[in-house]
This record gives sequence, C-alpha cells and structure tokens, in this order.
Amino acid sequence: MTAKEYLGQAYRLNEIVNSHLAEIDNLRALASSISSSNLGERVDHTRSTDPPFVRCVCKIIDMERELCANVERLIALKKEISNSINTVANADEKMLLRYRYINNYSWGKIGILMNVSNRTVHRIHSAALQNLIVPN
Repeated sequence: MTAKEYLGQAYRLNEIVNSHLAEIDNLRALASSISSSNLGERVDHTRSTDPPFVRCVCKIIDMERELCANVERLIALKKEISNSINTVANADEKMLLRYRYINNYSWGKIGILMNVSNRTVHRIHSAALQNLIVPN
C-alpha cells in the first residue's frame, strides 16, 4: 500500500460516516411524519399490525449501530495516521499532511493556511509522501 492510499483511507471512511448520518436524518424525518389514514375496511391477515413508523425506527437503530462501529474505526484510523504523520521530520510536510488527511482540507485552503502557492503545496505534498513511513 502506498503512502497516498494509506492516508486516503480516513477520507473515504469519513465520507461513509457522513453518508450514514444523512441517511439516519432522512429516516428520522420519515418516522416522525404523519401517514394518511386508510378509512376503507380491509381484511388482510398477513399484514403487519405494527404502526408504519416502526420499520423506520428499526432501520434507524440498525444504522446507528453501524455508524458507531464506523466512527470507532475512523477514530482508530485517524490516530494511527496521526502517529505516522508525527514520524515526518519536516514541520511543513507534517502540517500539510495533517491539514489534508486529518482535517480533510482542500488544496486551496491548505495553500492559504500555509501562505504558499498551489504549486508549492503539491511539491511539499510529494516530498511528504516520500518521507512518510507507512505502517504494516
């Protein structure tokens, strides 16, 4: 695994967590919405007698469990990545790696924070990737 692939794991996991959060919000909105009543008389012995929001609540609970597991993995991965970044000797390289892979900042924002051009940001990034020791 290359240094870039190793560091990129946290970004992907962070996106998965954000996706789960959005889906849970949508399910909560769906569970709290009022469904229309069916005034017609129907006899159906195979139909569930649970209210419609119960399925949403069950899905929310399952998704929250999965979200917690992903958040725990993300925290552990970011800690591991942070420890790897700490092994880089150059302060600018270390700061750039933190901005990019721990804080998920864009290249433009990193350039502004470090007060350097985009070209310099990419040059520092390339050097930082060369100097980073990827754990096994």
